[in-house]
Amino acid sequence: MPWEPALSRNTQPHDEDTQELERKTYFSPSRFYCVETICAPCGAVIAWTKFDKAESPTKILQFLEEVYPTEESRPAYICIDKACLVLRSSIANKSWDMWKQTSRFVVDSYHYLNHRTTDRLCRKWCNPAPMDGSAPNLVLVAQDNQGRLYYKRAFNTQACEQLNAWLGGFESILKRMTPSNFNWFLHVMLFYHTRYVIEQQKQKQKQKKSRNSESGESGDDDDSEDDM
Repeated sequence: MPWEPALSRNTQPHDEDTQELERKTYFSPSRFYCVETICAPCGAVIAWTKFDKAESPTKILQFLEEVYPTEESRPAYICIDKACLVLRSSIANKSWDMWKQTSRFVVDSYHYLNHRTTDRLCRKWCNPAPMDGSAPNLVLVAQDNQGRLYYKRAFNTQACEQLNAWLGGFESILKRMTPSNFNWFLHVMLFYHTRYVIEQQKQKQKQKKSRNSESGESGDDDDSEDDM
């Protein structure tokens, strides 16, 4: 509301440690720091939660462990805007011994451009599209209509960022809700969003099969990102 004090945030690069939010001494209703989501490359929402004071790597790891409790459930790649910080925290608290068996943390292609080029750990282990052949599952070789070969990312690493942009349209409504109404509204909107995404994927698969049956060729993956 207009008379409520503005929420103070610390704007930091995604490859620097996050400081916890400082609370003021005057009386005001508490607010959560952010909503954290996990999405499939197609955009379907897998899980979401709220972080109260900061989006710290430790909280991100705890959230991932809650959503993926077993080795069989963990994805091969986990794209996070601050993947290099999460990797460092995972190594420091020994949870990397568990994660390295199944998964690799990579920075999404949108935020990777803003990470420091001098960070060797980030550049070597968190690169979303390494061209040295170290991660062949992240980069594909495709062929254009003229028969020329080009590189493309194997899947969309910006699904969560695209979801955040969509959720931003509801910010003015959500920030005036009670916690229970906030949880219900957000969960319902994410549910309908996921159902819409799944339906869109089904339609794409039908169209692809129809085109392939007419041309006798196999098409590229629709969940891949733009050319490199």
